[in-house]
Amino acid sequence: MTTHISPQTLAEQARRAYETGDFSAASREFAEAAAAYRTAGDSLQAAEMMNNQSVALLRAAQPAAALEAALGTEAVFLQAGDFRRLGMAYANQASALEAMKRFKQAIEAYEMAGEALEKAGEDQMRVQVMQLLSALYLRRWKFLNAVIALQIGLAGVKEPTPKQRLMKKILFFRL
Repeated sequence: MTTHISPQTLAEQARRAYETGDFSAASREFAEAAAAYRTAGDSLQAAEMMNNQSVALLRAAQPAAALEAALGTEAVFLQAGDFRRLGMAYANQASALEAMKRFKQAIEAYEMAGEALEKAGEDQMRVQVMQLLSALYLRRWKFLNAVIALQIGLAGVKEPTPKQRLMKKILFFRL
């Protein structure tokens, strides 16, 4: 007799493993949850689980596997018009590419993430992505690009935090 575990139960088990720091187990369980959602006909949740698997793999220092897990999920979110998760998928891919030192591709993926998050109206998430992009530019000695990335990220923030207000004053200071 085979017991059927729901995709939601598998996803919850994966989240618990992730929260306890067992990233390898979380990765496996997110993959199982993705397969279960696919079997149930829920491609959006399956893609979400693949992105969660990507994050777990990146935390487990497996950037190539993290990239592989996230690739293709962007098409699912784009087709559904889910720009928030589309942005997150691109950001996950960018993080994996950056960890693999594929900087040009990482920059492109961060830029696409920023565009998708802007369409989704996710200004705080967009700022975080643009900060990651800016940091990548700084490590590559591209100072002007780093400043521009931060300016773009901060320009769309509707309710800036005190830190973001200060950054805006510094970055938009006119001589």
